[in-house]
Amino acid sequence: MRLGLIVSAGRDPESAIRTVHELGFPTCQVAVEYFAPELAVRLRGALDRYGVEATSAVAGGPGPEIYDFYQGPLTIGLVPRATREARIARVRQTSDFAKKCGIPAVQTHCGFIPENPNDPVYKEAVDAVRQVAAYCRKNGQSFRCETGQETPVTLLRTIRDVGLDNVGVNFDPANLIMYGKADPVEALDVLGSLVLGVHAKDGLYPVDPKNLGREVPIGQGKVEFPRFIERLKDVGYRGPLTIEREVSGPKQLEDVRKAKAYLEKLVG
Repeated sequence: MRLGLIVSAGRDPESAIRTVHELGFPTCQVAVEYFAPELAVRLRGALDRYGVEATSAVAGGPGPEIYDFYQGPLTIGLVPRATREARIARVRQTSDFAKKCGIPAVQTHCGFIPENPNDPVYKEAVDAVRQVAAYCRKNGQSFRCETGQETPVTLLRTIRDVGLDNVGVNFDPANLIMYGKADPVEALDVLGSLVLGVHAKDGLYPVDPKNLGREVPIGQGKVEFPRFIERLKDVGYRGPLTIEREVSGPKQLEDVRKAKAYLEKLVG
């Protein structure tokens, strides 16, 4: 398993990819926020220049996305009716941008998919995922649902009901803990065959019914990385482990470097 880093392309993809290279990562996931054609050219050029492989493009927005248990169901992903069409359009836009850059996958949070398959919103969410996945398929890409807001069995049900062969999972073990949805090692029993990408991130279980559990540096949370990586190997995953550390400034770089050294010992 090669290591990677999630970065934002922003308006300066050269700087973002140079950082990935300087930190010694061979791969990255790229969050895309701006879609001008010249940015696609610059991103592709930076990837080639620094010898970095972009494994997926990360779609988000438009509109606010509030990561808690009260506003989250109303604002995150493809589930909320108020923003659904705009979010579908954004994923399609990200897919087109990724195609120009030669990036083979697109991923996003689908949102708080209902547990009850008889809920009308569940059926609407399945249709929304099918729409974006079919668009990515047309562009020669996989579509990855990032774990977090739904239980593993709900995500498995959703993917099966979507019924397309290019749909899989970007498995974030910390999200499963921070949302209180599952033990990530055990969740691989449910989703292991669908894992197309993995975030290396750590976190704590929620203790406040309004707010998610806290993200913490890798090795300081509830993700048992030695067990987790062994289980990934058991289910046949050999793709990148992409470090995500959701703080900014010098602390982020410090934690990323420590995480890289820690994970390198585990993956061999």
